[in-house]
Amino acid sequence: MRHAEVINHMTLEEKVALGSGQDNWRTKAIERLGIPSLFMADGPHGLRKQETGGDHLGLMASVNATCFPTSSALASSFNPELLREVGEALGKEARAIGVNLILGPGVNMKRNPLCGRNFEYYSEDPFLAGRLAAAWIQGVQAQGVGVSLKHFACNNQEKGRMGSDSLVDERALREYYLAAFEHAVKEARPAALMSAYNKLNGVPCSDNRRLLWEILREEWGFEGAVISDWGGTNDRAAGIRAGLDLEMPGSNGRFDGEVLEAIRAGQLDEEALDRMVSRLLDLIARCHHEEAAAAPEGLFERHHLLARRAAARCGVLLKNEGGLLPLTADKPFAVIGELARTPRYQGTGSSQVSPTRVDNLLDGLRGHGLAPRFAAGYLLEDKADEGLLEEAAALAAGGGMVILCLGLTESYESEGYDRGTLALPQNQTRLLEALREVNSDIAVVLAGGSAVEMPWIHQVRAVLHMQLSGQAGGPAAADLLLGASNPAGRLAETYPLRYEDVISSAHYGRQPEQVPYYESMYAGYRYFDSAGVEVLFPFGHGLSYTRFEYSDLKLEHLGGYDYFVHFTVKNTGERDGAEAAQLYIAPRTGGAYRPRQELKGFASVYLRAGESRELSLPLDARSFATYSIKDKAWQVEGGAYEIRVGASSRDIRLVTELALEGVPAVKSDCDPWYYSLKGTPGRKEFESNYGPYPEYAAKRKGQFDLDSSLKDMARSSLVCKLLYRVMEKQIARVTGGKVDYGNPQFKMMMDSAGGGPIKTLALFIPEQMPIRRVRLIVDLANGRMLRGLVRYVRDR
Repeated sequence: MRHAEVINHMTLEEKVALGSGQDNWRTKAIERLGIPSLFMADGPHGLRKQETGGDHLGLMASVNATCFPTSSALASSFNPELLREVGEALGKEARAIGVNLILGPGVNMKRNPLCGRNFEYYSEDPFLAGRLAAAWIQGVQAQGVGVSLKHFACNNQEKGRMGSDSLVDERALREYYLAAFEHAVKEARPAALMSAYNKLNGVPCSDNRRLLWEILREEWGFEGAVISDWGGTNDRAAGIRAGLDLEMPGSNGRFDGEVLEAIRAGQLDEEALDRMVSRLLDLIARCHHEEAAAAPEGLFERHHLLARRAAARCGVLLKNEGGLLPLTADKPFAVIGELARTPRYQGTGSSQVSPTRVDNLLDGLRGHGLAPRFAAGYLLEDKADEGLLEEAAALAAGGGMVILCLGLTESYESEGYDRGTLALPQNQTRLLEALREVNSDIAVVLAGGSAVEMPWIHQVRAVLHMQLSGQAGGPAAADLLLGASNPAGRLAETYPLRYEDVISSAHYGRQPEQVPYYESMYAGYRYFDSAGVEVLFPFGHGLSYTRFEYSDLKLEHLGGYDYFVHFTVKNTGERDGAEAAQLYIAPRTGGAYRPRQELKGFASVYLRAGESRELSLPLDARSFATYSIKDKAWQVEGGAYEIRVGASSRDIRLVTELALEGVPAVKSDCDPWYYSLKGTPGRKEFESNYGPYPEYAAKRKGQFDLDSSLKDMARSSLVCKLLYRVMEKQIARVTGGKVDYGNPQFKMMMDSAGGGPIKTLALFIPEQMPIRRVRLIVDLANGRMLRGLVRYVRDR
């Protein structure tokens, strides 16, 4: 065991203490043994360092840092080199402000577009997400700063996230939900990995031995530390046995005491504790650096320029009817929409950055020497304002085209709760309809961290989707509108025509306590393309101001299942630009059920007008394999496979076929739905694939426990109902002064504190709500006042 000499000098109490946080952001130091503390910060798209106190939901002030485009936007670049460059910048800022470990990136799959945290995740595709995450991690860690890959695993919704149970069949787990984690772990060696809040197949992720030990360490060879999500420790002694190393933010000594009791009772082997300590000492040795020095001169100015370049590289031109864009100097235009002046450039929650500066679209246009006419048109709050609407309509009628800024405002998507709809705010769509009556030349600049419905798409001639583009998104949008940059972003998720077309829509969020993944691996384009469902915009879609031609598809066999796929891309237009070429494998073996096609390679290539280049993308056994539940191994079925190259999942330009030898292709023993995809799967279909499972039964008075929420208990307990009202008022004091579920920060905190397991209150506010008080509340909710009071007095 590494660090054996240091561990031999540690007391049992010191070993246990090292595995829980000192406060919200720091690990414990043991000065007598020279063990320093590590400082952590949120940071998938920018650092959120809180130097004093702190919270895990982005409410309190943090140190100014560069706010880059969110992961959902960066993924649209299809460009690992850009992700590595952004990672390097984040690592440099972390060194400059004294952060040892960045909590990110998030590679959870976008199972459903209503997930409130989708802006923080890369893609609906694990191949793309895994490669981009690996590049980002390598960029950060090259600066001597560690990262914590998250949230492991199947954390695919915010509603009920701290107590939900994700039921996922083994093939979907291996082939879809774990694949991005697997690649990032093997390729980039992250210093740490964060367990998820939820349960996976009945077992909390924080003490899931199969997940944290058998798969992560034994199969994938992970050597880093496993950290709990903030307040996400279920049973720390069980967690240590399973492979959990660090409880954050610490439980005010509660779990330390339980671990000591478990060791003394022989329920936890001290050797397991020693292995935990050894991994934490590895983490400290790998990530610790001296106190923060002054930031290098011009660091944040350079990073602001990088943020602008990244945002421009990620903007997706969804529609451009008649070449309306780019704008020309001789064509007048007006800018309409409050989001042009007050941009939404990042998500709400733990990833919320205090930016070094924010430049909006009007700033960006002025930077190009333009002075556009402007009207707000609507309020950021979804309320009608006839005066603003009439002013905007008058401006639009005055001549010239309209740049209309629309998008999801802050209350629409956030950590802590899921979206209620895929629609834009009604006051925005009403404005669009009014403008369309007086002007037919409308180009929409869209903001938002996930898919939106666009029933209005036929009313506009162009749509430039900037997503959540960071602090320099305004100038980046101006660069794209004016043609100073050529749009090169491609959608990293499918945009459905309507939410009901999403296969998980019939069940998503209906019963957050138990979440069967009825659809198996059929999420995103894996469902839409396999089922032949029409979509608004397919995965990988994006337009350019130039054109690209594909040709000369060739396969080079290297032996076994290893191939190179060679093809040529040519810029046949009159502008320089970048193309994101995509390689899909389409099995035609007739064996195990699987998507019609899956992304297995991509390349972003910049070509000058008239330039061509041969690209070569590798394939290996995993490119063709499925996971065999019987043999617990990856296997390639023998038979035919199409090799498909194109500009999106539905814009395939080149196709060839490949015959492979392998295991016999045998149909899966499951319900026919997984082959036909006709209709909507339910419990019967799922159990044919997953096996039987007990149906969740909501707890009633007399059955409540520490995993019950205050919100649930308030339905049958007057005491809990009063406590819930007190909680609302206390949270209102720090989020604007009033109980307002339209306030994203208030709603986020109430859904987390009131809707999560009540035991988490003892972790987040241990002084006000120690565990004995939490137990008393549960006893009172169950109608056991006398027993509760006796235990409360006894535990003091």
